[in-house]
Amino acid sequence: MTDNRKEGLEERRRRLQSELSAKLGADPREAADEARAAENRKGYQVAVKLSSEFVAAIIVGALLGYLLDHFAGTGPWGMIVLLLLGFCAGVLNVLRSAGMVASPHPADQLGKVGKNKGDDV
Repeated sequence: MTDNRKEGLEERRRRLQSELSAKLGADPREAADEARAAENRKGYQVAVKLSSEFVAAIIVGALLGYLLDHFAGTGPWGMIVLLLLGFCAGVLNVLRSAGMVASPHPADQLGKVGKNKGDDV
């Protein structure tokens, strides 16, 4: 009795799946809407990534500044300076992630090392 019921459910599931795929494939507007929604999701993902990198850099700078002030007794200056450095690091991270500022090329770094070695000789 349970075998017949399972077979009936499987047959019904297959039939519904074929009807659903036929309806989804027939409407080109839905495909375009889905593509547009995928682009929007991609944009939201990038926005969340960039904003979290920016906020994290500021929080780390403020936390390190607070700890420096607390243990070294430097007053508000450690927090002010490291908060500003965290802000600058956050902006730089966002610009690098967005592709506005390129990371240094490894060949450029190797060229600097070679020049330094040549100057010593």
